[in-house]
Amino acid sequence: MSKGNALTIAMVGTRGVPAAYGGFETAVEEVGRRLADRGHDVVVYTRGSESREKEYLGMRVVHLPAVPVKQVETLSHTGLSTLHLMFRRRPDAAFVFNAANSPFLPFLRLRRVPTALHMDGLEWRRSKWGPRGKAYYRWAEQFGVRKGDALIADAPGIADYYAHQFQVPTEMIRYGAPILDEVAEGRVEELGLKPGGYHLIVARFEPENHVLEIVEGYRRSTATLPLVVVGSAPYSSEYTQRIQQAAAGDDRIRLVGGVYDQELLDALYFHALTYDHGHSVGGTNPSLLRAMGAGTAVIAFDVPFNREVLDGDGWFFSTPTDAAAAFEEAEADMQATRESGERAKERARVAFRWDDVADAYEDLARRIAAGQSVHRVARRARRRAEEW
Repeated sequence: MSKGNALTIAMVGTRGVPAAYGGFETAVEEVGRRLADRGHDVVVYTRGSESREKEYLGMRVVHLPAVPVKQVETLSHTGLSTLHLMFRRRPDAAFVFNAANSPFLPFLRLRRVPTALHMDGLEWRRSKWGPRGKAYYRWAEQFGVRKGDALIADAPGIADYYAHQFQVPTEMIRYGAPILDEVAEGRVEELGLKPGGYHLIVARFEPENHVLEIVEGYRRSTATLPLVVVGSAPYSSEYTQRIQQAAAGDDRIRLVGGVYDQELLDALYFHALTYDHGHSVGGTNPSLLRAMGAGTAVIAFDVPFNREVLDGDGWFFSTPTDAAAAFEEAEADMQATRESGERAKERARVAFRWDDVADAYEDLARRIAAGQSVHRVARRARRRAEEW
């Protein structure tokens, strides 16, 4: 172990830093920078970054390539990262993100590197994966359960899933929420939008994100404020066409495509009347936390993950008819809608703090570095036959 109280901590399996992609990358950046500020030596394995700096916000950055093919990009980069780790000074702990990367855990175990595997959501339920991809993710889940020293779940529902399916404990560590207290109006006005005068979707166009149901519901509604739809479909052109057909001919619906300007995204979240969240297979979703931290009321797909994150405060839908009613209710009493957004922000401020997340990662790193492990009880775990 490192001298004193400082640890060497490796973070593996994501696109790395600077964060420019998704929830994992944001977590690595927000947690890693805080651990570095506390004196730990944090090493982040990174791919595809336009900047090639060797240090970022106090973290050491190792740039390694990846095969630029969807099915193997993550695995190829994690494989190279694992090799790099095995032939360098052994870290005290490694956080490996994404259950798909579980095949590399035995190599880290061979090097005697204590590992915590972040399991993510129920990836095998995503429509973008074909039968082979879904089967791989289900296998990788079980393999990861058997090989990790600790398993990280980001929501109570994910922790419940692993307890039910494999009878193993997990570390429940959430994401943090960025809190936005003031954002200039100019960026949304550039798009012809009025602050507080539109509804917002931000999502990849995939069936499990229910963008189609939200758009169909909005179209059926008597809502007068425009619906702004941010997103695209890297893997599903047929689903995109269905969304475009549902929006066709309705001037209230604006499909703006992908937005990668974080300043503009922050402005869109902050000034929307409602954020319309259809995600259904993940755990604690970073887009939902961003909307809450911006103080925007939420219309969410009705699954336990979303209800728990929102503490039941918002509108919940399962069908386009439900969504239509939610849009109408939100516009009927805008003051009550804004108050719902303020309650969401307060929950984000109290329950989803990055400092608390970093505390939990630091504590877990210390425990597995000291020898704590679920491996002895989980190494023969098998998935239950009944579906969860």
